Amino acid sequence: MGYKLTVNCAWRATRTLWLFLLVSLSVCVCVCRAYSPQEDSAMENIVTEKKAEESHRQDSADLLIFILLLTLTILTIWLFKHRRFRFLHETGLAMIYGLLVGVVLRYGIHVPRDVSNVTMSCHVNASPATLLVNISGKFYEYTLKGEISANEVNDVQDNEMLRKVTFDPEVFFNILLPPIIFHAGYSLKRRHFFRNMGSILAYAFLGTVISCFAIGLLMYGCVMLMKQVGQLGGDFFFTDCLFFGAIVSATDPVTVLAIFNELQVDVDLYALLFGESVLNDAVAVVLSSSIVAYQPQGDNSHTFEVMAMLKSFGIFLGVFSGSFALGVATGVVTALVTKFTKLRDFQLLETALFFLMSWSTFLLAEACGFTGVVAVLFCGITQAHYTFNNLSPDSQDRTKQLFELLNFLAENFIFSYMGLTLFTFQNHVFNPMFIVGAFLAVFLGRAANIYPLSFLLNLGRRNKIRSNFQHMMMFAGLRGAMTFALSIRDTATYARQMMFSTTLLVVFFTVWICGGGTTQMLSCQHIRVGVDSDQDNMSIAEGSERRSTKQESAWLFRIWYNFDHNYLKPILTHSGPPLTATLPPCCGPLARLLTSPQAFENECQLKDDDSDLILTDGDISLTYGDITVSTDASGAHTSGGPAYAGGATSEDLDRELTYGDHELVMRGTRLVLPMDDSEPPFTDPHHRLRM
Repeated sequence: MGYKLTVNCAWRATRTLWLFLLVSLSVCVCVCRAYSPQEDSAMENIVTEKKAEESHRQDSADLLIFILLLTLTILTIWLFKHRRFRFLHETGLAMIYGLLVGVVLRYGIHVPRDVSNVTMSCHVNASPATLLVNISGKFYEYTLKGEISANEVNDVQDNEMLRKVTFDPEVFFNILLPPIIFHAGYSLKRRHFFRNMGSILAYAFLGTVISCFAIGLLMYGCVMLMKQVGQLGGDFFFTDCLFFGAIVSATDPVTVLAIFNELQVDVDLYALLFGESVLNDAVAVVLSSSIVAYQPQGDNSHTFEVMAMLKSFGIFLGVFSGSFALGVATGVVTALVTKFTKLRDFQLLETALFFLMSWSTFLLAEACGFTGVVAVLFCGITQAHYTFNNLSPDSQDRTKQLFELLNFLAENFIFSYMGLTLFTFQNHVFNPMFIVGAFLAVFLGRAANIYPLSFLLNLGRRNKIRSNFQHMMMFAGLRGAMTFALSIRDTATYARQMMFSTTLLVVFFTVWICGGGTTQMLSCQHIRVGVDSDQDNMSIAEGSERRSTKQESAWLFRIWYNFDHNYLKPILTHSGPPLTATLPPCCGPLARLLTSPQAFENECQLKDDDSDLILTDGDISLTYGDITVSTDASGAHTSGGPAYAGGATSEDLDRELTYGDHELVMRGTRLVLPMDDSEPPFTDPHHRLRM
């Protein structure tokens, strides 16, 4: 009896254990089934994170390549400067290093194919920018990266690696171009620039348009010839030819100007080349956008129509004037902020505000539909003319050095990237006929710009643009960062891809050949070097030439400088005469409100570097004590008042006007021009003017 009871108990326990195990197993199965999607999702997240980390490492390695390129370029530049090598500029050197790295990336590194890549065919009319893919009930978003040719479908990973080192064109326009253009305006030598302002405007505006249409017409003839012989693989319209003419008309003689600055070439030649390159970049950008905006009525958008052409011309004027106004307005706002605040007591904040306001000008213009290049250029000129005077000495040095550094790094980065792009860009179209025609058209377009305009300008200039200057300007028409940025911005069509590939070759040739031959060209044309601009301008031996040059520029800017000195400078800066002395008495409260205390302290000091441009203006008189000396348009002096003490002669007066302390009386405003240190003042008491 006891044994039977023990067996029954064991059986019940075993059955209970089995039931418990079955229930537990069922629960586990249900739990596993319930949580398997979440585990799959967790695994997918882990894989995604690993891919993101690998992509981050790849991006860091790509950026490291460019940093090493710049580092190597800087070290080689030092070696070249130490050895006084001038046959190759740092920009050409950066391009060579970029080419070498591009060759290695293209042919020396191979990424194994990822077996997870899937290629499927789908018939659509256009390539969508964003694609939603349904995979087992889950939707994934894919973005368009670019077109891949049919024979490269199996090499997607290699294309992906090369695409990693290919930047978005907007990076150039929004990050790299602004400091380059701003530095050009901020470092502008206004004295020499305004002395040749009429000629610079003619070359920059009229010359760029002439060059654009000359190159466009020649290239259209070349394209028609290519079409006849069957060498054209896609559509290429006349508007495309004009667009190509516009982008290659933007000159960037950075190599030549660097050598000019080092050798101290004639200041007028330097001013003509620098001023033309600064302004014609802005003109080329607006001109290219106006050509793109050309839209005649009807289905064919490439036919000639007068109204469409006039509309494009109106767009050109509107965009340029709007960008100009926006850049000047930003500079004026910055000047007012730095004048009426105590930011100069906090140099770091002052420099940061100056930097952000200057950079935001470019982005603001682009966001408003204008051209950031034009806006930031004139913002830089306005900042240098007004805001710079309000900055503390530390901030003045900081802003100069900051933008000089950014300009150097951005420029060399772009030229390094040019060399890299020759091998990493996926859609190059090299056509020998188009390339030869482009080189010929660029040469003839530059000639049509320089020689006819120089002939016309010399008809009205006393200081003629000599033939050797014209030959040097013709030779120095290098293409660079702006041409590259405009060509890479749109490479979607066959025509744009061919333009981009040809533009790279044009930039390489002009930088290496023309830039490298600058020293030899200067020697061949017998252009003087070692010219100190300040000594040259103050030289008595060239006094008549200096006076004639001032007369050329004074008539153009007489009204502007009077208005600027008497009203704008006192409103926007701490320099200039107090507004209480220049505004009518009825505006007394407003004048006292807008005039800073420093203006009263600086009342007898002139801080305008460009004042020497208008010394021969007919409205100006020079006062020495009781003696007033006026100058007429011919440069002759007339004096009134008591005679000189000690019988000073007219030659003594000319010398005193050139080197001595004198006062400038302009519309009732008294200004003191500082004496130049290059020449000692009069010390002979017998030749001193009576004070």
